[in-house]
Amino acid sequence: MSPAPVPTSIVPAVQVSDVTKRFGSFTAIDDVSVTITPNRIHGLLGRNGAGKTTLMQLITGQDFVSAGDIQVFGRKPTENARVLQNICFIKESQRYPEDFQPRHVFRSAPWFFENWDADLADRLIEDFRVPLTRRMKKLSRGQLSAVGVIVGLASRAPLTFFDEPYLGLDAVARQLFYDRLLEDFAEHPRTVVLSTHLIDEVANLLEHVIVIDQGRILMDDDAEALRASATTVVGPRGAVDAFVSTREVLHREGIGGLASVTVAGLGAAERAEATTAGLELAPVSLQQLIVRKTNVRETEFEQSA
Repeated sequence: MSPAPVPTSIVPAVQVSDVTKRFGSFTAIDDVSVTITPNRIHGLLGRNGAGKTTLMQLITGQDFVSAGDIQVFGRKPTENARVLQNICFIKESQRYPEDFQPRHVFRSAPWFFENWDADLADRLIEDFRVPLTRRMKKLSRGQLSAVGVIVGLASRAPLTFFDEPYLGLDAVARQLFYDRLLEDFAEHPRTVVLSTHLIDEVANLLEHVIVIDQGRILMDDDAEALRASATTVVGPRGAVDAFVSTREVLHREGIGGLASVTVAGLGAAERAEATTAGLELAPVSLQQLIVRKTNVRETEFEQSA
């Protein structure tokens, strides 16, 4: 008799409390606390080496914390079959047995995922044109990514992590993944966490955003709130400088007599004041906001992808 499923709607999907993870003298996760609420699409964002994969490995019970506590659906995930049967963790560097073919992956998936949808898997196999009888080690990076994406979607696990497994896909295939994710999520809500550098591509999918930088949580808020949390003010340098003089400046650049300054916030009255002063206001994309907050060049962040 299989273990009874854990409740997935009464408690947070994930509760991380004061968690630290050290590897020798290196601190990969530094006193992190974060809550992942059920049945939403979350973005776990950050640069290479920020701690994203380590945090997901801790949440999915693949490693032990050095300090703190993690609860998944109200229980500790490490060595806990009741919890692990409700998790699907798709990694970019997924490994398979030497002689495995994609058909073997899809045939064995129902052993691990009780909500596995074979019909959905078949449709996705056709969509992504996966060669079912080719050995895994002979697949291209994009084909390997497609196998992971199919497993992650067709598993319909209550808690599903995608740790950049779609980076091997071309732009058309990535868009296909995003479309199929949204379509299936609408009919079968569950908790999904996307870990990625391709922030602009996934920005419209995300309901909640968690940004990690150097092992610490930098942002943790609803996506809409974050999008409204900064504005770029553009106009003559003197007028812009006067307007932003008492505000929190996130980024500043200019050419000649013109200035472009990104500031935190701006309410309706402040926006009206800017318009009266002849200044232009522009929204800040999620990627731009994260770049500003992490204090790196946008080209550097993009290259890290």
